[in-house]
Amino acid sequence: MTSYEFLSKVPIFSELKKETLEKIEKIGQRKSYNKGEVILMEDDPGSALFIIISGKVKVARSSNDGKEVILSILNESDFFGEMAILDGQKRSATVSAIEPSEVFILQRNDFIDLLYAHPDISVALLQELTTRLRNADMKIKSLSLKDAEGKVATVILQIADDIGKIKHGKVEIEKLPLQQDLANMAGTSRETISRTLHSFAKKGLIEMDGNKLIIVDYEKFREKYY
Repeated sequence: MTSYEFLSKVPIFSELKKETLEKIEKIGQRKSYNKGEVILMEDDPGSALFIIISGKVKVARSSNDGKEVILSILNESDFFGEMAILDGQKRSATVSAIEPSEVFILQRNDFIDLLYAHPDISVALLQELTTRLRNADMKIKSLSLKDAEGKVATVILQIADDIGKIKHGKVEIEKLPLQQDLANMAGTSRETISRTLHSFAKKGLIEMDGNKLIIVDYEKFREKYY
């Protein structure tokens, strides 16, 4: 896939003309990462915006006791690193590849120039940041107020919204993250994840096939646990 082709699929660039996307292609660079490789570290200086061409990455922070807390999982056409670019502060989280991944990197000065030259990018960026803020609020509510089942359900819904494919009311998550990663997202244990997934399956709410998960009735599941 050419840089122009994937840039046109990125939400903040989707309304730009082909010639503008081709200019962006020329000022950025592509870089590949192996599974498990760190792309950027929490507290590093924020000097670039990263856009995922292929693969998946996890965004995580370390708690006070050293445990990993996964904030989100991002895949193709998602971007990260925008917070440090906009406020000039250090990175707020660590991002690492959870499968072989390729990213497109835009340096801070180049991206800021794009925001001034194309205000529609700024509007799209604000919309994306608002969506992320709403999702963060939902997760905070889940972790603070819900029981273990509710926490696991919230994480499943988050992943379904991020990478799930909907068809006839069902949502299929092709590659569910490892149970330990799910536990780090939900703020619980791997054993709780295993037990809760089994319970959901027994109730007919989900179906499991290896690392594939299907939410049998997405709207019903969302209404029950949102």
